Amino acid sequence: MTPIRVGLLGIGTVGSGTFRVLARNQEEITRRAGRGIRIDVVADRDNARARAVVGDAARITEDAFAVVRDPAIDIVVELIGGYTTARQLMMEAISHGKHVVTANKALLALHGNEIFQHAREKGVMVAFEAAVAGGIPIIKALREGLTANRIQWIAGIINGTSNFILSEMRDKGLPFDAVLAEAQRLGYAEADPTFDVEGIDAAHKLTIMSAIAFGIPMQFERAYTEGIAGLTREDIRYAEDLGYRIKLLGITRRTDQGIELRVHPTLIPARRLIANVEGVMNAVLVKGDAVGATLYYGAGAGAEPTASAVVADLVDVTRMHTADPENRVPHLAFQPDQLADTPILPMEEVRTGYYLRLRALDRPGVLADITRILADHAISIDAMVQKEPAEGANQAEIILLTHLTLEGDVNAAISRIEGLPSVVGRVVRIRQEDLS
Repeated sequence: MTPIRVGLLGIGTVGSGTFRVLARNQEEITRRAGRGIRIDVVADRDNARARAVVGDAARITEDAFAVVRDPAIDIVVELIGGYTTARQLMMEAISHGKHVVTANKALLALHGNEIFQHAREKGVMVAFEAAVAGGIPIIKALREGLTANRIQWIAGIINGTSNFILSEMRDKGLPFDAVLAEAQRLGYAEADPTFDVEGIDAAHKLTIMSAIAFGIPMQFERAYTEGIAGLTREDIRYAEDLGYRIKLLGITRRTDQGIELRVHPTLIPARRLIANVEGVMNAVLVKGDAVGATLYYGAGAGAEPTASAVVADLVDVTRMHTADPENRVPHLAFQPDQLADTPILPMEEVRTGYYLRLRALDRPGVLADITRILADHAISIDAMVQKEPAEGANQAEIILLTHLTLEGDVNAAISRIEGLPSVVGRVVRIRQEDLS
């Protein structure tokens, strides 16, 4: 049987890893797929870089649009990233009857609904395992392995850069800016780290997982996103003292009122496995009604871990290449006409626990004022710690942990507490999840 012919768009870190893995494991991959998978052409603006990777094993061109229009190509692998050119290339590839494999989480989170609809109309597949958590096969687990379950919630460490920064802040007691600079030096963070440290990258990935878990359209614009740039080493240390770790979590949960879709720093009990995921590693915790909690851990980025997911998609597409489109696994796990219109909850309607830290004048009645405000908003205190003021100082730090509380009530309480004449500065608020 003739090999499946692949056009590879982009030969950067992941593209070169994909070429190497496919070449190195060709015999094993052919045995799994039932036929060979061959990269026939590589499109990249840097011809010299492309030639250094592929040698004479494939044609090289600078014209990516020529690749997606080439009648000899069966599958297009899009690894160039971005929202504009990548979208045009993907839509054109689909229009020409090509199956597509991509690692582009941002493109799918923003335009996935349109892309999947176009693919259904043309009877082709769009595979995207590499778009979430690198080498961890979380998309396949959600779409296929957990099909019997009604997914209840997902909580994931899905950005390695932020996890590295938080790990280093905790281990070394360094401030955010110092660790970010080190992450950039090591190549873990981009020169412009905004997508990573502000939670945008994690929100892209969470949007995809939420759509698959709950059978809803992609709704990135409704995701609540809060990054780690405002975290201090003091809060990380206080959390540790209370038995917690702070992680940037992507959380999506099914509730009676709607679906939570949120990314933010989160206190997790230190005894939880996911709280002990360190460095640039990723982990995703999924709770299903039948299976219970399952944890998926591994490298969330890197050339060959991500290439592992890309090649796995190539194998899947090759296996299903001639199958009736109606019998393929749907892009978002549920049949297209069965997607739900369940609303995404506004953040003010989310219910979770809270860590609150504030600085107040060390004088009688201050705690009573604070607790009265919390009681007014039906906020129950789980634990409280008061740090003794330094000798000669007249201000003390107070740390409160609350039971489950509505975000809107916490917002209102914080506003009133900050208005007290005895409270100095802003109240620090970090959400807390038990993940039991």
